[in-house]
Amino acid sequence: MLLLYYLLLCFQGGRKMFGLFSGGLTTELILQYGVRVVIIFLILPVHEYAHAWMAHKMGDDTAYYQGRLTLNPIAHVDIIGAICLLLTGYGWAKPVPINPLRFKKYRAGIALTALAGPVSNIIVAFIAMIVYKCLAYFGNFDYDNQMVWYIFTMISYFISINLGLAVFNLLPIPPLDGSKVLSYFTPAKYEQWLARNAQVVHIIFIVVVFTGLLSIPLSLLSGLLYNLLNFLTMWIDLIAGVI
Repeated sequence: MLLLYYLLLCFQGGRKMFGLFSGGLTTELILQYGVRVVIIFLILPVHEYAHAWMAHKMGDDTAYYQGRLTLNPIAHVDIIGAICLLLTGYGWAKPVPINPLRFKKYRAGIALTALAGPVSNIIVAFIAMIVYKCLAYFGNFDYDNQMVWYIFTMISYFISINLGLAVFNLLPIPPLDGSKVLSYFTPAKYEQWLARNAQVVHIIFIVVVFTGLLSIPLSLLSGLLYNLLNFLTMWIDLIAGVI
């Protein structure tokens, strides 16, 4: 399940990354709801598909037989989660079903299947950054045109949210993906402790999330990840400087 607490923080982060936001309240609302629709029908399906794909590669075909090994958003959208996301900015997708006992390598299967979701967000953000830079440098646009502004702003938010969700989901806290990745490197007694104290851990997690205590460190980590992707796409800047 992909938690979307991070949506609002990332929505603000997109402005800082590219400095394109300058519209009024009406424009902000249009963009905000536009971004939420993109999350429901693009970002969530890619994330969940990545989980299903990796599980299938590791030997578990549960998601495949339940129709989850697809990018079709209908297969991944949870109706209640989607409505909550549209109305409040908080939501979720259907969790991808897995049967760890079918993995070729039990612990590696769990860790890699969990890791696949956040990694897919980073890859999508990387592709979006390439598109953004290519359009900015080589596109013949009228930058005073409102529609052009919308397109660039939406792409910047798209990048920011993907990176934010990747970082957030990599936190080593149940029920996030990072906790399953961490379990690969920790002794079995750690998993047993988490299982015994799952309720307490979840309550602490919810309190920490909704009090905003994670906002600053997650924003910093997302910024570092953004800088890394910016560096990896620096070849576009170099080409643009030569042409």
